[in-house]
Amino acid sequence: MTSPQRQPLLHDLAVTLAAPTVVLSRPDGNLDAAAPGAGVQGLFHADVRAVSMLRVALRPVGAPSGEHAGKAPPTAGGEAAGTGDGEGWLPVIGVMNATDGPGRSRFVGLAQALGDAVPDPTVRVDRRRILNPGLLTEQLTVRSTATTPVHLAVRVEIAGDLAPLEHAKAGQAARSPLKPAGELSPGTGGLSWGDDTVAVAVSAPGATPDAEHSTLTWTLTVEPGESADLHLAVEITEPDAVVTAADPRPTWQRPDVTADDRRLPALLAQSLDDLHSLRMATAASPGDTFLAAGVPWFFTLFGRDSLWAARMLLPLGTDLALGTLRTLAAQQGTRTDTASEEEPGKILHEVRRGVFDDGMGLRLPPVYYGTVDATPLWICLLHDAWRWGLPAADIKPLLPTLTAALGWIDAAAQAGDGFLSYVDHTGTGLANQGWKDSADAARFADGRLAEAPLALAEVQGYAYEAAQAGAALLDAFGLPDGERWRTFASGLSDRFRAQFWVSDQHGPYPAMALDGSGRPVDAVASNMGHLLATGILNADETAAVAARLAAPDMSDAYGLRTMSSTSGGFGPLRYHCGAVWPHDTAIAVVGLARTGHPDAAARLIEGILAAAPAFDYRLPELWGGDARTDTPAPVPYPAACRPQAWSAASVIALMTALTGLEPDVPAGRLHLRPTGPLPVGALTVAGLTVAGERLDVKIGSDGRIESVSPPARLIVEHYAQSRA
Repeated sequence: MTSPQRQPLLHDLAVTLAAPTVVLSRPDGNLDAAAPGAGVQGLFHADVRAVSMLRVALRPVGAPSGEHAGKAPPTAGGEAAGTGDGEGWLPVIGVMNATDGPGRSRFVGLAQALGDAVPDPTVRVDRRRILNPGLLTEQLTVRSTATTPVHLAVRVEIAGDLAPLEHAKAGQAARSPLKPAGELSPGTGGLSWGDDTVAVAVSAPGATPDAEHSTLTWTLTVEPGESADLHLAVEITEPDAVVTAADPRPTWQRPDVTADDRRLPALLAQSLDDLHSLRMATAASPGDTFLAAGVPWFFTLFGRDSLWAARMLLPLGTDLALGTLRTLAAQQGTRTDTASEEEPGKILHEVRRGVFDDGMGLRLPPVYYGTVDATPLWICLLHDAWRWGLPAADIKPLLPTLTAALGWIDAAAQAGDGFLSYVDHTGTGLANQGWKDSADAARFADGRLAEAPLALAEVQGYAYEAAQAGAALLDAFGLPDGERWRTFASGLSDRFRAQFWVSDQHGPYPAMALDGSGRPVDAVASNMGHLLATGILNADETAAVAARLAAPDMSDAYGLRTMSSTSGGFGPLRYHCGAVWPHDTAIAVVGLARTGHPDAAARLIEGILAAAPAFDYRLPELWGGDARTDTPAPVPYPAACRPQAWSAASVIALMTALTGLEPDVPAGRLHLRPTGPLPVGALTVAGLTVAGERLDVKIGSDGRIESVSPPARLIVEHYAQSRA
């Protein structure tokens, strides 16, 4: 989905996030989208870059006349205020940056030319960034340990180009900033700019604004051992917003996790912070929360991504699942429209504030339905949420959406010769419409590209699972056609077995797809890992898939490669043809654990845990598929979203796989099947949520369940799992 020509870099940017707003800055806290090699710096609000420049600089000034001992507060005016010239200004040299909780970042910088003329720095600037939806506040604290008063000016350069996200995504140069207006009211030290859709207002109490040069300047004196605080606020308003902030109240319960392997709790803590900050709602339904797909490219509602993330987070409660289901149900397709790929019963792919045009041939309408897998995944999430305890009163209003979604699956299978397939009908949409949606994602073993229409292997698994899940829901809620959908699933399984399986020198495996001529697209790829938990494979087929995933050509990286290192199209930094995606790995891990292959699951879990410290435990969208023996740390994919919803949610999926937790609340059962000796050692998970009640599980390093405290109405069933 990123441009193969010019990919803007963001792997080394500092991220501060509070959906639908995000700041992407340099490690020193400054941002300048127009600077050489700036990547995609900016303060983005949904799909617009509201601020394209935010830079802090200092310079010494003469002592004020009549200076007296004691603190001198920040004041407007003075030698440096409002001059706008570039002479004598000194950068703040960044030495530290760190996240400080959801929506919070800290930066520390030095002003080496100020203060005492000694080797040790005596003047520093602490920068505390706090981001709330639509509001950035920064506190700049100038601290001095100099032996004499420090007289200085602090200047903030701030401007915005209001460039659309696709402009930045295509790697195009930053636009010229809009000319700001002056103070909104006297004494606010403010600037403002905007257009017909977005307005930006900056306030800086005590500063002198200079609209001509787009600067705000304070002058101050800092006494020895003292400090001075300066404040800046940037407020963004978008009256006709498509997406908005979620309800500020927590959407899920945060569990307490301890493990012998301390990487797991650290990874979980950062992931939960990121997931909290990715929560979003639509303006049309502000009470229904979902997860934005990722920062910055997919900072909106994405059907597939939001569904997978909500599904992975079910052990923390069903509220997120319900919000996601409702949000997508509200925009379920009702008509056939080639331009948007809308079809009756189909679940959408993505929502934008306007047409998404990357200038290189991709042009998507504001509501785009070009996805072949979101519809069956919607059904799977509804079913799983029901099993985790989503009340019947919440499910019943969604049953019409369920029946319409099943109808779409039926129509799609009939149109695709028994399989769910896709083709871009416009020539300006996504060429590939599964989760591997880059143009070069579907390849034969010799590296040749496959041509649409394509029927992806994993999508047939999703459709099989959705048919079985739909049948169970129809039966449970007294609706007809349950048996019809079980028959559909059985027939799909038979067709899949007959047409998708291929062999090479290592034995049989499922092809990643069938092309438009019905030929198996035979690259060995991670698509097969998604099949394991769907039920479409028998025991022998499951064992064959597990063996292929566990082989070094797929698993000796920092996680599961998207494509075998021996395939013709492989490249360790190819987006879908060799790189590692943590959500893809987690889906395979869940399937391996559930089908009795804990050793293969453990190998992949270790890969993710080994990668996590290199990213400060904030898992990006993907990283390089280099072998762990070749690189001491994972190689970043420079244009990867970070954070990404399903990457962060994958940690919950890994934890769930380790415990083997599978509830069936309607049947009054709670199944526990740990993976045997755990790759993370002893594990305690306290504060999971099943049927709205607390669940605690403690498992020894040998994989034995030491204690479990389930809701009173559930019967716990333990299963021992042998190594395989």
